[in-house]
Amino acid sequence: MTGMTNDLQSLTQALRDFAQARNWEQFHSPKNLACALSVEAAELLEHFQWLTEAQSRDLPADKRAEIGTEIADVFLYLLQLADKLGIDVIEAARSKMLLNARKYPAPPA
Repeated sequence: MTGMTNDLQSLTQALRDFAQARNWEQFHSPKNLACALSVEAAELLEHFQWLTEAQSRDLPADKRAEIGTEIADVFLYLLQLADKLGIDVIEAARSKMLLNARKYPAPPA
């Protein structure tokens, strides 16, 4: 997992550098980043609006590429928000999975 952690750290630093080069840090408060994340999640959802379950599972390549771009937007804003709040995304996800396992135990075999 250290490769993934290093990748996330590198990506987070690249996001910091990108924002700093454009003097955007002033706009990147946790509130604003959470709002932007919500907007991007809605844009992701828009691609699935009115599709059937089957259609949502069998997307053409061009649609998948568009959705990939929206997923990236959501991911990048999430990383920026976590960075601003000092939250380790990997550790938070692992903790949440443990909580979910306790809350929703697998049925006995």
